[in-house]
Amino acid sequence: MTEEEKKDITEENGSENESQTNEQQQQTAEGEGETLEVELETETQKEAEDTQKDPLTKAQEEAAEWEKKYLYKCAEFENYRKRTIKEKAELILNGAEKTITAVLPVIDDMERALANSEKTDDAATLKEGMELIYKKLMKTLEGLGVKAIDTTDKDFDVNFHEAIAMVPGMGDDKKGKVIDCTEKGYTLNDKVIRFAKVAVGQ
Repeated sequence: MTEEEKKDITEENGSENESQTNEQQQQTAEGEGETLEVELETETQKEAEDTQKDPLTKAQEEAAEWEKKYLYKCAEFENYRKRTIKEKAELILNGAEKTITAVLPVIDDMERALANSEKTDDAATLKEGMELIYKKLMKTLEGLGVKAIDTTDKDFDVNFHEAIAMVPGMGDDKKGKVIDCTEKGYTLNDKVIRFAKVAVGQ
């Protein structure tokens, strides 16, 4: 075989390969185009279905969604309610814990004073011990927000005082004023928890 014949065969093979490659590329492009067309058709069909969907069906779907949200909120509220009831019960049972803990040292002092009173008959010593315990107790109560209502030379005030007696003949300067306090009143964080029982000038 001559060189010219070999050259012709090589050229023919090259032309065939090139032709096959072009055909493959064209087929691939056509396949991609068909895929894109199918996707576009599917999206168009979905949009058409959504547009043409029965209003009753849409309403039922929305109702089901709202019902789901409602049930979720109900469950959430029920959990909150149970937690609140539990916390309130614990507060009622243990609400006085802080007060009792604060008063316990005063009780310890009183027990020691009672034990020492059996060893001595000195009235002055006993009185001094009682005064110390009383002051400590009042300081403890003040720390908890408890304060005694001051009645000394005060005008009668129904917001703090309870009149149990009217005292006549005290003069004009004592009229409507507290003459005597028979029982102290107290406030807790500025709220009256016991009114002071007083005698008032008439």
